Amino acid sequence: MTRVETGWADELDARGLICPLPVLKARKRLKDLEPGAVLRLLTDDPAAVVDVPHFCAEAGHALIAEEETADHLVFLIRKGG
Repeated sequence: MTRVETGWADELDARGLICPLPVLKARKRLKDLEPGAVLRLLTDDPAAVVDVPHFCAEAGHALIAEEETADHLVFLIRKGG
């Protein structure tokens, strides 16, 4: 996994939510961002390992980094244009 860097435009803490809520909330949050902006998504839903990359591919966003910590996952998603 790629080490998550700083420099995101917005952060969504979706820890405690289960599928499909982390992706649905990320989709809503990304709508408010400018193309090219980066959303940092925190989640502890194990399904996110599959759901987030699939969502990004389907929606035209770029998954630029992901990291697994001891108790959650961190994704950096760059909004497509």
